[in-house]
Amino acid sequence: MDSVIAWIERANAAVNSVVWGVPMLVLLIATGVYLTVGTGFFQVRRFGYVMKNTLGSVFRDKSARKTDAKGAISQFQALATALAATVGTGNIVGVVTAIAAGGPGAVFWMWVSAFFGMMTKYAEIVLGVYFRHRDEKGEWVGGPMYYIEKGLRQKWLAVAFSVFCLFASFGIGSIAQVNGIAGAMQNSFHVPNFVTGAVVCLLTAVIVFGGMKRMVAVTEKFVPFMAILYIGGAVAVIALNAEHLGEAFGSIFAGAFSLRAAGSGAAGYVIARAMRYGFARGVFSNEAGLGSSVMVHSCSDVKEPVKQGLWGVFEVFFDTIVICSLTALTVLCTGAHNVKGLEGIDVTIYAFQSALGPFGGYLVSVGLVLFAFSTLLGWTVYGGRAAGYLGGKRFTAVYRVVFLATVFLGSVSSVQLVWDLSDTFNGLMALPNLIGVLFLSPLVFRITKNYTRRVFGGEQISPLLSYSQPDAPQRTARARQKTEK
Repeated sequence: MDSVIAWIERANAAVNSVVWGVPMLVLLIATGVYLTVGTGFFQVRRFGYVMKNTLGSVFRDKSARKTDAKGAISQFQALATALAATVGTGNIVGVVTAIAAGGPGAVFWMWVSAFFGMMTKYAEIVLGVYFRHRDEKGEWVGGPMYYIEKGLRQKWLAVAFSVFCLFASFGIGSIAQVNGIAGAMQNSFHVPNFVTGAVVCLLTAVIVFGGMKRMVAVTEKFVPFMAILYIGGAVAVIALNAEHLGEAFGSIFAGAFSLRAAGSGAAGYVIARAMRYGFARGVFSNEAGLGSSVMVHSCSDVKEPVKQGLWGVFEVFFDTIVICSLTALTVLCTGAHNVKGLEGIDVTIYAFQSALGPFGGYLVSVGLVLFAFSTLLGWTVYGGRAAGYLGGKRFTAVYRVVFLATVFLGSVSSVQLVWDLSDTFNGLMALPNLIGVLFLSPLVFRITKNYTRRVFGGEQISPLLSYSQPDAPQRTARARQKTEK
């Protein structure tokens, strides 16, 4: 068994070095920069509008929380399910591993990836809603595979995305999440890993086989509770270590640019390593560029692609700028990252315990269990959609069985191998999606401009709502040809 694991580690390391090499980092950040510039820095100029029509609408607009539309879920339910998948072990364990591998400077590059990733996710969701369709049950179905097939007319690339999505769901959506759950339960409650794996398998099966409605019913209750619980605890830890806050921020910026090593050969290596792990963990956490959450957002009852895209901007902001930053600051303020012999979840638990006592450790463990379990549920939707695209309902049923098997496997896997495999799957999944987003970006710009002219400019023009509009295929084809030229 050890020899098999060793072979997997070597093979994955070889693939990972290519997938997460300089070209991928450049592609990820360049896509976000291009979309940011092309939309006129939408996430900056319209940030207040985004907050008002996402978080703000939850409190003032009942239709944003609930819907009676057939075959659809509400805007908040779409966000909750998407956040259930994005707010997971990456926010707690992933931040720690990024700091361990790339130093505190990796946190800065996570922020950079999130800033530009807001527009990448926005563009993905806009395209997902624009190219979605209703299936035989009358339910909305959408995702990168559909805008790649319909927009680019590249079926093979859509198939490649779906295949990579299946493998990614086993890594980022299953193995990595249950690994974090098992570690937390073992550390805080001394529950054997295989017992945790078996229990999580059973709970996941009960919810997953109950269909989309049961899934949404769980995630819309899970997400607000787990977010408030963890954010409250993290703020308390930081407040109790406020005297180290300036030092924490200083280490982040110093590590990002390696100011103390400037001019030396080591400086370039340190900066590159911080960037590499910052971007990788940032994408692992908020999934901007993967196209995964599009498959849930496309099910929303919203008509305007841009209105659902706003939730994508908020999703990345909340996931990385808020939650990941809180985790990083708790670790850096308490010095937990410098304690020898600790790795993964143990570092975060140490940080919370040092400020809040035993209660802090339990809080992290419970928070991680909720985060990771909700992510499991979210990714069954993504993987199921990909399986359905590739082989229909029968293949979806087979996929769910395999997914449950990987849940148990994740409970007894090593930490480093889990994260390395997840990085590789993320990169492979991102490639076809980013190609689709880049080639269809003129359409995103046109839809955005159309929306802003109507909403902010008061112009009386026809909205661009769906690919099924009379001249939509022609417009999309012209956009693709213009981009190719």
